[in-house]
Amino acid sequence: MTLTEDAVRDALRQVQDPDLHRDIVFLGFVKAINIEGTSVHVIVELTTPACPVREELQAACENAIRDLTPATEIRIEMTAQVRKKSGPDSELVPGVKHIIAIASGKGGVGKSTVTVNLAVALAQTGAKVGLLDADVYGPCIPLMMGAKDEKPFTQANKIIPIQRYGVKMMSLGFLLEEGNAVMWRGPMVAGTVRQLLADVDWGDLDYLLADLPPGTGDAPMSLAQLVPLTGVVIVSTPHNVASNIAGKAVQLFRRLNSPILGVVENMGAYTDPVSGERRQMFFGASGDELAKDLKVPFLGSIPFDPEISQSGDAGVPSVIMHPGTPQAGAFQRIAGKVAQQSSILAMTRTDLKQA
Repeated sequence: MTLTEDAVRDALRQVQDPDLHRDIVFLGFVKAINIEGTSVHVIVELTTPACPVREELQAACENAIRDLTPATEIRIEMTAQVRKKSGPDSELVPGVKHIIAIASGKGGVGKSTVTVNLAVALAQTGAKVGLLDADVYGPCIPLMMGAKDEKPFTQANKIIPIQRYGVKMMSLGFLLEEGNAVMWRGPMVAGTVRQLLADVDWGDLDYLLADLPPGTGDAPMSLAQLVPLTGVVIVSTPHNVASNIAGKAVQLFRRLNSPILGVVENMGAYTDPVSGERRQMFFGASGDELAKDLKVPFLGSIPFDPEISQSGDAGVPSVIMHPGTPQAGAFQRIAGKVAQQSSILAMTRTDLKQA
C-alpha cells in the first residue's frame, strides 16, 4: 500500500478532541502532513499551549497512523495557537485574546495567591500572559510578584507594564505611595479599572488574568461591563460561609452574562510529608460540592500548605519557589483546566461549522 497524505488525513479523522467532540481534521488542528518513504511527520496545532490532553492527543495520532501502515518513523509535532473568543475585539485591550476574571465571594480565601500562580503556570507553558490587579482597595500583586518597589514608566502615552516570571502586570499598587489608603466611591473605582485596561500597553496576549477584589461591588461589575470576559474563575475554601457567598458572586456574573469557567478550591486537603496521612483542615462544603451545586466545572483543589503563603510574602510565586511539589502540580493542572475551558468557549458552533 502506497502511503499518501489523504490516507494519513483520513486515519487522523479517528482522533477526537475529548472536549469539543469533533475529530481533529474537522477542527482544523492538522496543519501539515509530510511523507518521505515510510516516514510520516504530522504537525498538529492545539488551541492552547496549556492543553491538559496534549499527550493524550499525541498518542492517539501516533496510534491512528500506526494502524494505517507499518511506518518506520512517526513523528507528531504538537504546536499551539490560542484562538480568540468569537465576537468583536475589546476597544480597551484589542490585542488580548482572553480576559479571565478571578473572583471570590469573600476575602481571605487566597484569591490573589491563586491568580498569581495560575498566571505564572500559564506563562510556563509558553502562553503570553498578563496580570491585572483590579483590587483597587487592597492591591497586593506587586508584593506577591516581587515587584513592590517597581515604578512603571510611560511610552507613547501608554503605561509600560512591569514584567516578572514571564508575566506582564499592572496594579494600582505601582502608582500609589506606600501606606496610602484608597477612599473612592463607585464612579472612581470604575474609572480606575478602565484606566488599568486602556492606558496600559498590554500588547498581544493570549490570556489576561484580572484579580478582582472580594465580593460583588463596583470593580467586578465594572470589569464585566467594560470588556467581553471569556469567563470567571471562582475561588473558594472548604467553609460553608465561603461557599454560600461564592454562590452570590456566581449569580452576579451570570446576571452580567459572563460565563463561569469553574470553581477552584483553595486550602484543601493535604498529605502530611512525615506520616503520609491525608489531612483536611476545614470541613465545610468542598469545592467539588460547590461546583456541582452551581452546575459549573470543578477545576481542582490546591492543598493547604504554609509554604504557598510564605512564597507569596517573599515575592516568589509557589510554582517558582517550590517546583515539583503537590501544590505546584495543582496550580499547573488548574491552569490547564482554565485554558481548556477558555478554548471550549472560543470554539463556538459557528467556528465548528466553518472548521
